[in-house]
Amino acid sequence: MQFKTSFFALLAGFLASSTLAAYVPVADSVPDNDSLTAPDCTHDGSTTTTAPAGDAVVPVPAEPDSEVRLNATQVLASLDAGGKVATAWYPSWQAAAHPPESLSWDKYNAMTFAFATTTSDPANPLALDAESQALLPKFVEQAKQHNVKALLSLGGWTGSIYFSDHVSTPERRTAFVKAVVDLATQYNLDGIDFDWEFPNKQGIGCNHISNADSANFLAFLQELRQDPTGGKLMLTAAVGLLPFVGSDGQPMSDVSGFAEVFDFIAIMAYDVWGAWSPTVGPNAPLQDSCAANGVGSVASSVAAWTGAGFPANKLVLGVPAYGRSYYVDPANALSAAGELTPYAQFDKSKQPLGEGETGEQTVDQCGVASGPSGLFNFAGLVDAGYLNPDGTAAEGMVYLCDQCSETPFVYQKDTGTMITYDDAESTAAKGNFIAEQGLKGFAIWHGIGDYNDILLDAVSRGMGQ
Repeated sequence: MQFKTSFFALLAGFLASSTLAAYVPVADSVPDNDSLTAPDCTHDGSTTTTAPAGDAVVPVPAEPDSEVRLNATQVLASLDAGGKVATAWYPSWQAAAHPPESLSWDKYNAMTFAFATTTSDPANPLALDAESQALLPKFVEQAKQHNVKALLSLGGWTGSIYFSDHVSTPERRTAFVKAVVDLATQYNLDGIDFDWEFPNKQGIGCNHISNADSANFLAFLQELRQDPTGGKLMLTAAVGLLPFVGSDGQPMSDVSGFAEVFDFIAIMAYDVWGAWSPTVGPNAPLQDSCAANGVGSVASSVAAWTGAGFPANKLVLGVPAYGRSYYVDPANALSAAGELTPYAQFDKSKQPLGEGETGEQTVDQCGVASGPSGLFNFAGLVDAGYLNPDGTAAEGMVYLCDQCSETPFVYQKDTGTMITYDDAESTAAKGNFIAEQGLKGFAIWHGIGDYNDILLDAVSRGMGQ
């Protein structure tokens, strides 16, 4: 899950290299986030405009909602007092450009360092690379200075290969409990985040899996909670759209046991559509009930987890600070009226290069070669000229707010590049959903992907913070 590769590494294996043309320059000025306006991307406020092919887009500002215009820079309620969770994952491998002190600590009350990975060694089941060993103490120090809970995430897309082995027997579970507790103690952590992708379901492609994974995982967590130190830790998990897979290979109908051991779980409600999909689609749809080809959404995922016995007030919504790109021929991207087609056919052989990508193939932990991902941080979309510094579509982009998914799309006709992403409006809508459904809070993947805190402030306002 390097660069939340909960699907990123997987999709790269499907893709071929292609260069991306030059972008439209953007202005240098950055407005205050509280003054930003954006198209209303919801069912009940259709104020979006789309431009004819090649023309500049001028979004129609939506009226601000007074209920979500609170100051997002205020100190959020302490987690110890039962306040909403405001957290993000910190991608340690990007520390050179984004050291821990660069984070907007005063806008969070928890932060998760990614990642320690599982190993094949029963005696040493968890590992931190040398850079992370040096960086993690600095991360924890920054968190403590800002009264923010410091967590360490275990696993991730590339680091979950041996999870199954370490919970497979009572002896292995006890050893794994000790390893987790020792790691938390060594680095003075407040909590541990389990990012097992996925119990009894293949992830990167070479994970060890077992029909008993979910049951064994629960038994391990229960033992961890019984440990004198483990019982005091904040325990969280990053989870998929559907409940953990049971021994029958289907999502479990009862996950209430997990709710008893976790403080909260964060639903990774993104990577819903990607290079593996038959068409372009929204990366993180809020809704999919009105889509002819809906494959999952925030709303349907929350319904699935609560329907399986996980209480809403222990669910945190994963919010993306990135978008993904596709090559779409103008004939498929635009209607006769010049409006953008959100579920367009795309060319899998012409994957645009993503942020910082050169087109060179890499080899993953399973030994599989992969090409470019086509992914852009939200900040990268600004830097590349797809978006203005205020987060709106840049000049020359064709913009669409898909009112079904409540997410935006932009299209650059000259290069054939279509981007699905989240902006301030769609992210605020997710914050509203958190408040309306009584969820525990939000978790951003990842904490350095935003631009001028546009998305962070939007979800905080939407949530009512």
